[in-house]
Amino acid sequence: MKLLNFVLPIVLLMVFQTTAEAQRPKPDQISAENGAITIQPIHHGTLALSWNGTSIYLDPTGGKEAFSGLDKPNLILITDIHGDHMNIETLEALDTESATVVAPQAVKERLPAPLSNKVTVLSNGENIDLMGMGIRAIPMYNLPKDEDSRHPKGRGNGYILTMGGKNVYISGDTEDIEEMRSLTDIDVAFVCMNLPYTMDINQAASAVLDFKPSIVYPFHYRGQDTEVFKDLVNSENEDIEVRLRNWYSE
Repeated sequence: MKLLNFVLPIVLLMVFQTTAEAQRPKPDQISAENGAITIQPIHHGTLALSWNGTSIYLDPTGGKEAFSGLDKPNLILITDIHGDHMNIETLEALDTESATVVAPQAVKERLPAPLSNKVTVLSNGENIDLMGMGIRAIPMYNLPKDEDSRHPKGRGNGYILTMGGKNVYISGDTEDIEEMRSLTDIDVAFVCMNLPYTMDINQAASAVLDFKPSIVYPFHYRGQDTEVFKDLVNSENEDIEVRLRNWYSE
C-alpha cells in the first residue's frame, strides 16, 4: 500500500504531462541565421520560442505541466501584471535557476523574491542585448490613454525580439495603437484580439495590414473567430501569411 501511494502520484503526473504535450499544437519553425526559430503555442497569451540553444518563455502560465517536454527557460519575458501574463504560481514551479526575467517595473514590484531579483527591467522604448538577441520594449495600452484604463500606457510592454536576422513582435495586451501600426520590418507577429481587453478582429486586421508582418499569429483571442481575421487580412493582402493555431485545447 505504501508503494502504491508513492507510485500512483508519479504515474498520474506522467499522464497529465503527456496529455499536456499531446494537446499542444505542433511547433512551427521559421528559417533564421544560426538555426531555425521554433515557435510553440502554449495557451491564450503564453508561448515558448527557441533559437540557437536559447529557450524563451513568454508570459508563462498553466503551471509547470504546460511546459512539459520543453527545455527549461533561459529567458522569460513578462508583459504585464494581470494573472494571464504574470502567473506567480507557474513561475515558482518552473526551473528558473539559470533564467533571466525581462519585465516592466510594475511586474518586478509584484514578484516575490527571489523572482524579483532575477528581473531586468525594461521600460517602453528601451533596448537590451541578451543571449545573442536584441530585445526592445514596445508600448501596449488601451484607448483612451487614462489612469482608469485596464492597460494604461507605460505599465506593460510588448516586445520585439531580434534573433537570427528576424524580428519577432509580441503585442502584449494592446489596443489599436499608433506604435503598433507604425512598426516596420516585422517577420513574425503575435497579435492579440479579444474585447474588452484588447482589440476586436477588425481593429487587429486593420493594424496588421498597416505594419505588414510577413507572418502573423492571432493569439490571446478567446471567443473570437480567427477565420474572420484571416479573411479580413488576406482579402486585402495575400502576401501576409496568417497562421491559425489552436491556443485553447479545453
